[in-house]
Parts: sequence; structure tokens; C-alpha cells
Amino acid sequence: MDRLTLKPNDELLLSPEHWEQMLADVSLGAPEEACGLLAGQNNRILFITPVKNELHSPIRFRMDPVEQLKAFQMFEERGWEMLGIYHSHPNGPAIPSLTDIAEAYYPDAIHLIWSLTADNWTCRGFRISNGKVSEVLLRIN
Repeated sequence: MDRLTLKPNDELLLSPEHWEQMLADVSLGAPEEACGLLAGQNNRILFITPVKNELHSPIRFRMDPVEQLKAFQMFEERGWEMLGIYHSHPNGPAIPSLTDIAEAYYPDAIHLIWSLTADNWTCRGFRISNGKVSEVLLRIN
């Protein structure tokens, strides 16, 4: 676990409704990994959009590029930033995998990883930049 720093260095603010929206998406997507984008301003999420996992895999995800582009265009039109990316690990821990770290192409985005254990979903947030991972506090209010 030496690739993971478990010291929160910033936070992401989410409403209970956004939290429930992601939870519903990852629950419905299981046993495949679900994924989506989070947009907002000043570290506050204002909008969440699920994006189809074109790999249909329980261990990998790749966002459908057309859906991803449409989301980016909508964010830009509304003056929002892409603040985060979420995806699920239906069979794994709520930490970034080596693949997640290698494929973290948006260093400013916070990666929310949902994990299913004993019929309960948990979620943790991470900043991944240049192969380094640090945990981010997720504040729901």
C-alpha cells in the first residue's frame, strides 16, 4: 500500500441527492463497473452524469467517448468545471488499482471509487497525479 497516501489534502462537497444518484448508478451497473462524471464549481458538485462503460467489464471501465464529449460540452456551456470522475469496483477495494493510477488522465479531477463489500457500497475519493495518490475528504451536506 505504499502507493497510497491516506492523508486528506482537500475535500469535495456533495449533496445527499448526488451521493444517492451515484449509489443508484453503481448498484444498477453491478456486476460491471459503472462510471460517470461530476461537474461543479469551487469543489462543490452541481451535476452528476453517468456515462456508459463501453468495456462492459467487472474489472475495467472506459467511458463511451461520445457520451463523455457531450458531458464536457454541457459542462462548458453551463460554466462548470469537471471536478471528478466516479467508477465502481464491484469486486474490489475502494482504492485506486494500478490500472486506475496508470490511466488517470485528468490530474485535477478527484476520483471517487465505489466498492461493494458484504452487500454495502462504500466510496472514497482520491487525487491521482503523476502516479501519486492522495485521499480526498468527501463531505456530504
